[in-house]
Amino acid sequence: MRNPEKKTETRIVLTHDGSSSAYNSEFNQHYHSVFGALQESQRVYIELGLYEAFKRFEHISVFEMGFGTGLNALLTLLEAEKSQRAVTYTAVETQPLSLEEASQLNFDALLGSHHLNLVHEAPWNRPVAITPFFQVLKHEGRLEDFRTENRFNLIYFDAFAPEAQPELWTQAVFEQLAAMLHPGGLLTTYCSKSSVKRNLRAAGFLVEKHRGPAHKRDVLRAVKLA
Repeated sequence: MRNPEKKTETRIVLTHDGSSSAYNSEFNQHYHSVFGALQESQRVYIELGLYEAFKRFEHISVFEMGFGTGLNALLTLLEAEKSQRAVTYTAVETQPLSLEEASQLNFDALLGSHHLNLVHEAPWNRPVAITPFFQVLKHEGRLEDFRTENRFNLIYFDAFAPEAQPELWTQAVFEQLAAMLHPGGLLTTYCSKSSVKRNLRAAGFLVEKHRGPAHKRDVLRAVKLA
């Protein structure tokens, strides 16, 4: 069950493109790029991840490491609605934002949508259909403890930076994620450090380097080898 007690201090902040993010005091980390939460998520997870998955697969099942503000989920929902492609969305988060914090995020206002609160209000640990084309299943807990028989087409890897959470950027974790993907499945992430690329390759991924969002030269898309 979700623990209603506050785990750490989190505050909502504004990034340079006018979109919200959150700051976690325990890890001294922002949930999104301070140069623009919306443009970072759009580039890394939607353009490089979801659009490519739409081309490769008929049925789309997404796994997100780090549900955070729900921005990646919201953008995915909107794309599912626009394309009328059914998406099932599973996420793992250790420290969910409170509903009060989530209500301060401005993504719906910027995107002209009304789904963000519905995504955050969805109960934890059971699937909820937000729209006819988008179902979400949020798990509260650590990635290392997460177990599933499901297989995914696409993984959004949005953990805090390796300096803050080194245990999540290891070969062992990427092997765990590879086992959760269908052959040819995709993993996208904002971090392009050499150690991350090396661990992805060792875990059985073909690693591609792509142009990043503003103020970020490179980001990664990794493809699970057959």
